[in-house]
Amino acid sequence: MNGWLAPKYLTWLIQGFGMTLGLSVLVIVAATGCGCLLALARTSRAAPLRRVAALYVLVFRNSPLIVQLLFWYFGVATLLPDATMTWLNTPHVADIGGLRLHWPSFEFVAGWIGLTCYSTTFIGEEFRSGLSGVPSGQHNAAAALGLTPLAAFFLVILPQAVRIATPPLFGQYMNIVKNSSLTMAIGLAELSYSSRQVDTETFKTFQAFGAATVLYILTIAMLEVALIVIQRSGARGVVRR
Repeated sequence: MNGWLAPKYLTWLIQGFGMTLGLSVLVIVAATGCGCLLALARTSRAAPLRRVAALYVLVFRNSPLIVQLLFWYFGVATLLPDATMTWLNTPHVADIGGLRLHWPSFEFVAGWIGLTCYSTTFIGEEFRSGLSGVPSGQHNAAAALGLTPLAAFFLVILPQAVRIATPPLFGQYMNIVKNSSLTMAIGLAELSYSSRQVDTETFKTFQAFGAATVLYILTIAMLEVALIVIQRSGARGVVRR
């Protein structure tokens, strides 16, 4: 036996890598939107809204992610009707203009919900820090220009808050990619799950997990490069002004 993995097993790893990327992107998009709303709720003038947001952070940030994933997969499944679970576990394909769209598996949906709920708390705190980092003088300047509070927020405050929060946000995005490996605990065939399968069948532990490690590192490196590009673009924009 040579030291390389057969094409069959390389295909498994590539498919698992694709699953990891797809899951991570969907979680990043959903958690960023929800995190922004959570930050607004945490800084709201309405005390009940602030308390609800604080309770959400307390629950999801201070419990292990693996427990949350198991809850969404096994716990929620016991609450859903049998007919619903049967439908969720049955493959569905929709043909739209020659494009075949596959309904995601229940493992994927549970992993997406679990990772999104967990990551929202951290991303929300990064947004909240960004909002807090905007000098109060910016609020006063926006009011002096005659902007309404809503217009001032979207045109003056939010862009600055996002700029402040961008580096830590990308740190959270990197954590999402790494945390996606925990979905193997609920049977999602992502990269870590696939590398474990390859190792089980071939006993080539170094090659299987080595390839997975390289793919994770490349993904994180791509995010770091994207952050550098965004920061340099922002710096050039400031210089031009």
